[in-house]
This record gives sequence, C-alpha cells and structure tokens, in this order.
Amino acid sequence: MNPLTLIRPDIAEMEGYTPILPFDVLSKQLGLPPDEIIKLDANENPYGPSPKIYEALAAETDYHIYPDPSNTRLRVAMSTFLGVDANLLMMGHGADELIDLIMRLFLAAGDGVLSCPPTFGMYKFGTAVNNGRLHTVPRRPDFSVDITAVVEAVHRHQPKLLFITSPNNPDGSVIPDAELETLLALPTIVVLDEAYIAFADAPSRFSWVTAHENLIVLGTFSKWAGLAGLRVGYGAFPAALIPHLRKIKQPYNINVAGTTAALASLADADYLMGNVDKIITERERLMAGLQAIPYLEPYPSQTNFILCRVIGRDAGQLKAQLAQKGILIRYFNKTGMRDHVRMSVGKMGENGRLLAELAKI
Repeated sequence: MNPLTLIRPDIAEMEGYTPILPFDVLSKQLGLPPDEIIKLDANENPYGPSPKIYEALAAETDYHIYPDPSNTRLRVAMSTFLGVDANLLMMGHGADELIDLIMRLFLAAGDGVLSCPPTFGMYKFGTAVNNGRLHTVPRRPDFSVDITAVVEAVHRHQPKLLFITSPNNPDGSVIPDAELETLLALPTIVVLDEAYIAFADAPSRFSWVTAHENLIVLGTFSKWAGLAGLRVGYGAFPAALIPHLRKIKQPYNINVAGTTAALASLADADYLMGNVDKIITERERLMAGLQAIPYLEPYPSQTNFILCRVIGRDAGQLKAQLAQKGILIRYFNKTGMRDHVRMSVGKMGENGRLLAELAKI
C-alpha cells in the first residue's frame, strides 16, 4: 500500500513553514567561517544568555530525572517577574507550543481563526495543522491594525480565536490600549503575543488577564533572555482554561536544561535587561543609519529588528549581495510585503559593518 494515501488531505496540501537555517548550515552554504558571518535574520539576541546559566547548567544533577510536569518552581518565579498569579501561568516549549495548544484546545475541523497579516507566520501554520480555517484582515500600509475591519470580520466569520502580535513581527508596531480594549469586547478569544515587549516603550498587558476572561497573553525567553536555542515560552490564561490546557499538553514539555536556564535568567534579570537597553540604543543608531541609505525606507520599530522597504532595486538581490559578504538579513516577498527586508539589531560592530556594506551597494 501507499502510505501517502492515508495522510490527512488538508496536511498533504498545506504549505509548510519556512524556518531560518542553523548557523553551521549557513556557514557551509556561504563558504565562510562562522566568525566572519553576521547573523541578523532571525531576531535573535546578539548578546546571548546570562553567563550565570552556564554555571547553573553545569551544576544541575537531575538530567536523568523527568522534569516537573507542572513547572511549579518556574511558574512561581515567573509570577514574581510578571506580577501574575502563578496559577494563571503555563510554560511551553517555546511560545510556539502554546500557540499550538491554544488551537488544539479550541479548534474543531473548520473552526475559524482571525489574524492580521503581515504578522508572525506561526498563526497561519498552526491553523492549518489543526484543520482550522484562517480569516485575515490585512494591516494598513503603516502596519497598524484596521480595528473597524477586524470588528466586522469577527461578526461575519465568528472566529474562535483572534491573534494579535504587539509589538508586531515583522514591522515592530504596538497596538494602543484603546484598540486592544475594543478587540476584547468582541465575542472571541484574543491571543496577544508579546514576544518583543521588553524592547518596547510600552507596558506589558500580562496583568490584563485577570480583568478579561477572553484574553491570553504570551511571552518568551528567546528574545530578552537570549534563550532561543532552549525553547522556553510562557503564557497567562483565564483560570477556567488552565485545567483543560494541562490535559492536552505533553507531560514533560519543558526539559530540565530549559527550566534550569530560565530560572537562572530570572535570577539575573537585571543583567539581561541591561542587554535589552544596549539593543534599544543600537536600534536607534541603526535606524539613523538606515534612514541615510537612499534606497531604504525603514519603519519605526519597538522591537529588536527594523523592517525596511527597498526602493528602486530588487530586495532579493540585496539580500543575496549582503549574504556574499557574510551578512544575513531576512527578505520578504509576499502579499503586503513586496520588496522588503528586515534586519535584526546586532552589536555595534555588526551594525556598523551592515551599514558600511549597504552604503557600498
């Protein structure tokens, strides 16, 4: 028999997610040693994690023991960090796992999900994997959310879930409080993804969960704490949802190394927030430099990256030219994002080299 005939038809036809290649693969593809590559294509923290996590990982002795399925110590530490009751928190193997769990909890075949592209691609991917139906309300040209259109779409399509990223990826814009309040008045679950909130000149809305029974807020250690490689995410949920989420999550989803590193990061949060401040300072310097490049139009950003429209030349070719110099950036070529590139904010020397190469092209 042909096993392909037994695959779910919707999975057989769906478009896969395109991840960023790992550093060693990119090094081989470019024919350049790793120390000559500047990786600015995946919004990673250039300073990496706290040095204290290496001490904590070396001192950990329970790698042969299954981790706590309830992530109790980590949730208690996160409660202090976020100012949210530990009983409202859940940890995930990255925020991506929590997105998938939310969809599995709510979606039956054909149920609706509403998203506002251009935005994080995992919402589209997760909806397809969970056999949902994706409805979209495109953002305005300045990437702000078209609130009126979203309200109309919710009433028309009756989606169970509405995903909003703030600050948004790939442009870095933040949704205002009043607009978020309007969305929370709608008959749907609002999932607010705050992966980049540490870099924003705006407060987190994690505390809002206690006042809104239809709000979920997600965060991650990948960006502010530099733990992208260990995959530790977190979310605050209405209390009524927690027992059902625990039923469907993998029992040991956060491994011992991830838990240990996350706890060490929280204990050294002041150091890590110092790195966040450095990234914000460099973001402003990089923004000024990009504004001086005549063929680039950078958008305002509240994140650790800057999106640019490429004017009068091919954005894909620009990405390729920089790659030949060992500088990796992200290229977008899809609806609403033609001829755009995105640069993560690197260290001062990395950003300086990027700007110098852009000026030469």
